Amino acid sequence: MARTIDQIRASKLPSNMMQFAARGALQVPPAENIEILVYLALHNKVFGELARMTLAGWDEKACLAAVSDPQTNREVLDYFISPDNVRPKLLPALLENPSVPETQIVKLAMSAMRDTVEIMLKSKRALSLPRVMNTLSSSPYLRKEEAAQLRSKPSDPVAQPSAPAPAAEASAVAQPSPAASVAEAVSAPPLPSEGDHAAASDGHDEAVTAYMKDHAADIAAESDKPFQPIGGVVELLGQDYFPVVDSAEISAPPEPGSPASSTAAEPAAPKPAAKPPGEPKRENTLQKINRLDVKGRIQLALKGSKEERSILIRDGTKVVAFAVLEAPKLSDGEVEKFASQKNVLETVLRQITLKRRFMKNYIVIRNLCANPRTPLDLGLGLMKNLLIQDLKNISANKEVSETIRKLALKMYKQKLDEANKK
Repeated sequence: MARTIDQIRASKLPSNMMQFAARGALQVPPAENIEILVYLALHNKVFGELARMTLAGWDEKACLAAVSDPQTNREVLDYFISPDNVRPKLLPALLENPSVPETQIVKLAMSAMRDTVEIMLKSKRALSLPRVMNTLSSSPYLRKEEAAQLRSKPSDPVAQPSAPAPAAEASAVAQPSPAASVAEAVSAPPLPSEGDHAAASDGHDEAVTAYMKDHAADIAAESDKPFQPIGGVVELLGQDYFPVVDSAEISAPPEPGSPASSTAAEPAAPKPAAKPPGEPKRENTLQKINRLDVKGRIQLALKGSKEERSILIRDGTKVVAFAVLEAPKLSDGEVEKFASQKNVLETVLRQITLKRRFMKNYIVIRNLCANPRTPLDLGLGLMKNLLIQDLKNISANKEVSETIRKLALKMYKQKLDEANKK
């Protein structure tokens, strides 16, 4: 007898049954239910969104059993280890599952944030894969002691004589790899105090150097891209914004023959002489950013002011916008504002959710859920953290997708019933 998933792949189920399948309501084994949901989420345009919503709230124990089983369908394993869908509690089992290919683990390591790096460093299988270790060794979220541990791994002999071992270890210590050097440069101490200006400057310079090295490939690929804010300049600055320019460039000339023409010309004549030839022309923040290349904008994002960060977060060049989120002086209030903005790249909003520091801030989570630009899978995953009043507000917010509104309303009613029972 054919399994239900096989019937779904062959499009043999009626529409009402497909809807039940997307809600996880079919009477099939838990593992098959997950396989059905993953298939619909990836391949079905009609019910895919509903399936993704169902998966986001699916029972964690059932998911853990599925990702721990080497016999689980490859597509299911790929779905759960994807950087977009990975759950911290499922990751250890995924890393140890021999059916999860090394390429997927390497892909995860490339975009891994601090919490993911910590889990991967505890995985015996992940540390036994050379490509994974090489990728992790260049992670900006690696600490000094962890980088040293990774460097010493290749020199730990398995079936080698004891004599060459010390020489190999000495060589590894004497000549650390470039990737490890980058990792050491990035593992900076906590943010310096405002009074320690020299230490702050050194820390910022290290952050810039490390970021440039870690993203050298992206910078080289996008080096010629000018500053192009998401949403355009008018949306960026507002209708009432006027650039700072010399008054002579905006003053209207007097009409010929008018009495004021002779008097107006007299004070205007000495204007060029009054300004020394080498004096720099005044410019506003946008003009300053416009004349910078990608490397210059990255430096400004990491070391600049709050106003400069507020503009650069909207840069259409991803590597520049990401640099803003790495700025040592970035405040929680700024991140709260970024999380609510519609004129930023979706990858920027996704990057915010990957930082544990930001996800400890409830306002950031609430703003992301209410932001129509937030990717659907992120919004669905964050909804469970919202308070009852915010769920009610989002359920009535017509700017967000219908899927988000429906889930918010469902969760609001559930929490309201629970509160009334108490």
